[in-house]
Amino acid sequence: MSPAGAHLVAAPILLPLATAALMLTFGEAQRRIKAWLNVLSCGLGLAVAAALAWRADGGVAADAIGVYLPANWEIPFGIVLAVDRLSAMMLVLVACLGLAAMLFSAARWDRAGVHFHALFQLQLMGLNGAFLTADLFNLFVFFEIMLAASYGLLLHGSGRARVRAGLHYIAVNLLASSFFLIGVSVLYGVTGTLNIADMARKLPLVPHDDIALLHAGAAILAVAFLAKAAVWPLNFWLAPAYTAAAAPVAALFAVMTKVGVYVVLRLWTLFFPAPAQGIPPFGAELLVWGGLATLAAGAIGVAASHRLGQLCAATVVTSSGTLLAAVGFAQAKLTAAALFYLLSSTLAVAALFLLDELIERARLAGVEPLHLDDGDEANRPFEEAAAAPQGANLDDDERAVIGQAIPAAMAFLGTSFIACALLVAGLPPLSGFVAKFGMLDALLDASRLPLPGWLLFALLIGSGFAAMIALSRAGIRYFWAPRERPAPKLRVIECLPVAALLASCVALTVFAGPVLRYARAAADSVLDPRDYVAAVMAARPVPNPPRSGGDAQ
Repeated sequence: MSPAGAHLVAAPILLPLATAALMLTFGEAQRRIKAWLNVLSCGLGLAVAAALAWRADGGVAADAIGVYLPANWEIPFGIVLAVDRLSAMMLVLVACLGLAAMLFSAARWDRAGVHFHALFQLQLMGLNGAFLTADLFNLFVFFEIMLAASYGLLLHGSGRARVRAGLHYIAVNLLASSFFLIGVSVLYGVTGTLNIADMARKLPLVPHDDIALLHAGAAILAVAFLAKAAVWPLNFWLAPAYTAAAAPVAALFAVMTKVGVYVVLRLWTLFFPAPAQGIPPFGAELLVWGGLATLAAGAIGVAASHRLGQLCAATVVTSSGTLLAAVGFAQAKLTAAALFYLLSSTLAVAALFLLDELIERARLAGVEPLHLDDGDEANRPFEEAAAAPQGANLDDDERAVIGQAIPAAMAFLGTSFIACALLVAGLPPLSGFVAKFGMLDALLDASRLPLPGWLLFALLIGSGFAAMIALSRAGIRYFWAPRERPAPKLRVIECLPVAALLASCVALTVFAGPVLRYARAAADSVLDPRDYVAAVMAARPVPNPPRSGGDAQ
């Protein structure tokens, strides 16, 4: 990557940081200025992420990995940022969700509390930093920035339900942060470094007597990440927090569990790549079985959900379990399909969270009582029925269905809900089907599929079936059941983010071939991390400029 491209690696962190600092200079009276500044920053962030993904995919081997030394210190002592295909893909995903959630919140949610825009940008900064950092200490720093901002966003809008869920959410994450520090301390004591590439080089040299301590440190560290990834039984915090959060916040939180999955995949493949590297594989079976248990629990939660918000939260658990189980097999084809599924499921769930508020608003819309005292009004349904063509269908008010206009708002909600249902259930023809079909094909392509593989195969189909039943039940309740209410009033700025997220899923379907090739290259790179290690360790500080003659004297 060119020097100019290397500087671009720091932009996803510096841009939201500078935007958040600038927003703090504005008062609450300038909320509209802050909103559009936030939208502009999210748009620039999406452009930067797309440029990094293009650059990462344009090179070969180590040239496709950009490394940046913000403090210009020697490896492994200074801060290191690195971007490859996997991290660039996650940056694009965060940018898409951030822009959609920000547009949706600009309609009304940003006015529900103070400092929403600054917290939103800090949340993006923490997410981007977690995907870019190449050392454990700064991974902890960005995790804490992300979590601190999420505390404020979760409580945004106040209310008893948000406060109760927020306290549980904060307590769980503080405990996970403690495990994070303990695990990092143990690994540092064993290896003497915090740079993950340098640690990957030194792990094969760990004395045999320290292997147990190494495994203990890795296991403690994994607990912190798996709790964030909502693995069962550590996912009890997720449903109350996500259902209590404001709609745009919940949509952005859809990617939070993917941070845990990303870190598990990145560190696990770096620290325990293969037996040929001198380290026995560690934790693979537990990762697979934990993912299967999470997938099963999520599917049960989806089937048992009677409210759309609860169904969305259970779907997040299902997607996390699917990803953890799939990456635990450490097979390139299966991991590539899982990465495609990560993109599709996250975009679909975020759209469903936004759609949930619009549907709930439509459901609670008031209606004027019917006055049938007037003879003309009382007889009008029967007159319409008599004037209807022979054989025409009649609705519950005995009016002819033919010729009745469907309000545009209800048409949008219904169409969007159907698209979300197809994506979440993995039904054709959208990207959810492509992702699940790719994982099923990868499982069947294995020469000898073990029992966990067959269980994953069955659960992928079963979870889709459970989602189809639950979403069909919700669709009947919200759209099919006869209700006397006026058509909901929706704003363009609320509908646009939902349409954009669903359009992104349609684009994934249309361009499934190139996206799957990108995902396969990312999977090959992360499962064989030698190029990543070599690129990070080869980074050198920029030499200081030579002193002028006057300075030398």
